[in-house]
Amino acid sequence: MPMLRDQITSAEQKFSEEISAAASLDAIEKVRIAFLGRKGLLGELMAQLKQLEADEKRVLGPVLQKFKAVAQAAYEAKKTELQEGALRGTRERLKDFDVTAYRYQTFTGGLHIYTEIIEELTRIFISMGYEVADGPEVESDYYNFEALNIPADHPARDMQDTFWLKQQGMLLRTHTSPVQIRYMETHKPPLAVVVPGRVYRHEQTDATHDFVFTQLEGLLVGKDISVGNLLATARAFLRAIFGKNDIGIRARPGYFPFVEPAIEIDMSCPFCTTGCSVCKRTCWIELLGSGLVHPNVLKAGGIDPTKYTGFAFGMGIERLAMVKYGINDIRLFHSSKLAFLQQF
Repeated sequence: MPMLRDQITSAEQKFSEEISAAASLDAIEKVRIAFLGRKGLLGELMAQLKQLEADEKRVLGPVLQKFKAVAQAAYEAKKTELQEGALRGTRERLKDFDVTAYRYQTFTGGLHIYTEIIEELTRIFISMGYEVADGPEVESDYYNFEALNIPADHPARDMQDTFWLKQQGMLLRTHTSPVQIRYMETHKPPLAVVVPGRVYRHEQTDATHDFVFTQLEGLLVGKDISVGNLLATARAFLRAIFGKNDIGIRARPGYFPFVEPAIEIDMSCPFCTTGCSVCKRTCWIELLGSGLVHPNVLKAGGIDPTKYTGFAFGMGIERLAMVKYGINDIRLFHSSKLAFLQQF
């Protein structure tokens, strides 16, 4: 028994010295393993205790238990002390840290070209007094066709290859025009609204066509609205988006069931005066479908066509961006090619 008692005393002294000298969390962990671990010194002393007589166990057992408790408490206290010291050191190092400092080769994000051009378009129209509206991309047959003067047997439905859903009468909207009806139902004239958003057509994808693309629809309703108001709006908008005051427009007859008369609006090429690859050597670029709102459409929106008139226009945002930025493939808008996206 005297030999084991001496070993316990020696272990206590050695533990005290090593735990006091430990200067890091790794160091005190090594001390803990050496003394309190499964194969540590305390375990060896416990193994020797099991070989003693019962009277000796009753004397030395409590001594070993006290050593274990004291050692565990000393370890926990030292660990807390070192953790708090490390935290104070970190705070001291970071107190003068400049979060605005430039870091070499830091990767930064950016707005997608869709976001950029839609924000630019909406800023222009908001400055002209328009509001911005939104609507569901899953639409009913009524809002997408019927209310827009396109009944079930109308041949114009063949012009818009539609994604029909399994639910009867529901579809993915083929244009943003349904929002016109929804807006007129909840607002009284005079009103001016633009509607940017995704639309869907069952078309084969190539460099100039895609089955999902974005449109911007515009609607203005009031008293004595004429084609002259429409052309002036188109001219002002195109000059603003391209940043050129000399852009001209021309109007050609078109066909859209929801407007009468229907007008195709072309703009003069912003890149040339004699013909180039962008305008296909014609000096003109087709951009807008438009016209005066058909009386049947005003009625569907709850507006009296004998008191109010209006105009509507629509454009493909990709088409506009392709002209503005010289993009030659519409599929790039939905690609993950960084070389393309980082340009914007």
